[in-house]
Amino acid sequence: MHYDLTTLPNGLRVISETMSSLRSVALGCWIDTGTRDEKGHEAGVSHFLEHLLFKGSEKLSAREVSETFDAIGAESNAFTSKEATCFWTRILDQELTTGLDVLSEIIQRPAFRPHEIDAERHVVVEEINMYEDDPNDVAFENFTTAVFADHALEAPVLGTRDSILGMSRDEINGYWGRRYGAGSLVVAAAGSVDHETLVEMISERFGDWSGDSVDHDHSELAGRPRINVKRKDTEQAHIVVGGPGLDRTDERRWAFEVLNHIMGSGMSSRLFREVREERGLAYAIYGFKLSFADTGAWGVYVGTTPSQTDTALNVIRDELSKVVDSGITPEELERAKGSMRGGLALSLEDANSRMVRLGRDELAGMPHLSVDERLEKLEAISLGDVQSVAVDLYGADTRMIGAVGPFEDSDLEEYLAV
Repeated sequence: MHYDLTTLPNGLRVISETMSSLRSVALGCWIDTGTRDEKGHEAGVSHFLEHLLFKGSEKLSAREVSETFDAIGAESNAFTSKEATCFWTRILDQELTTGLDVLSEIIQRPAFRPHEIDAERHVVVEEINMYEDDPNDVAFENFTTAVFADHALEAPVLGTRDSILGMSRDEINGYWGRRYGAGSLVVAAAGSVDHETLVEMISERFGDWSGDSVDHDHSELAGRPRINVKRKDTEQAHIVVGGPGLDRTDERRWAFEVLNHIMGSGMSSRLFREVREERGLAYAIYGFKLSFADTGAWGVYVGTTPSQTDTALNVIRDELSKVVDSGITPEELERAKGSMRGGLALSLEDANSRMVRLGRDELAGMPHLSVDERLEKLEAISLGDVQSVAVDLYGADTRMIGAVGPFEDSDLEEYLAV
């Protein structure tokens, strides 16, 4: 992987990778702010801004923004996480100027028209309603709030109905002014793009923007066993069980990638085989990880008939204990490495994936590793490395559970034990 990185005099960073075989460009404007940076009364404002900036500026209306992107056949959208916000587009290379014109205008000069703010409040509330109607999403949110309780990462990305409906224009504008600026922006691009030309275009559009880099409330996670259940008479119980994990710079993360693959990724994983294939207890079961600047989490999701909840959770607990006690086999290690090698190559075959990797890693201060460098990290993982991280994470005595189903917190208390 070859990339070019330039920092403009105002602190804005431009990073790009040329993919000469393409005619398209994936372009992302990454803002170094997310849910963790909000104060109490601002809950959900990062995501609310994601919506509001597409309402345009004094120069561009919301309709003109959407019609401009449609007229050039562009894909455009945005997303918000707990640590970042990204406004992105995929366009034909010859339309890069137009795409940059629109993104630079809405990011630097949002109008925040009162009637549009009020209308968009209800759109966000409907989005909250949609997620709360999905028990899978609620189970994950319950797990997240349990594992990150009393931490800056606890709050949901969408905010709450009360916070969105009660947020004033001045509060929204104040957060934008505090968190959005040249020093907090990374522009990432991949595809049919020349870096020097891109830098000139961005300098013309963003060069006069001011704003220093922003800071974040980083702290250790003081996790304790916790259960967060939403009682609901569902046909299927949705359960996430897990615990504190690794931050994104922890070198053990490479071994945990292998461990998570063996335990809960794909049809050959231990949990899939034992819970679904051998016992027929679930349709969906998988492992996952969350990694942030200062902490992280690991977890296992299972969806099962409520009457089978105890059996499924006992099997999951047993499988986690086995890998803590006995590790993995050489055959599992090699199979996981082979699968992950292929997955890594496939994940980098399109411009959008490469743009996301460039922007996300640059914003987070992570090294930009080539495919070969990532493969070297993978190949260096040993059986001992995998068992060691299993002991550190799966063997820890701090477990959290998030769930939706026809039961109470007390019905799941025994599964907090390792």
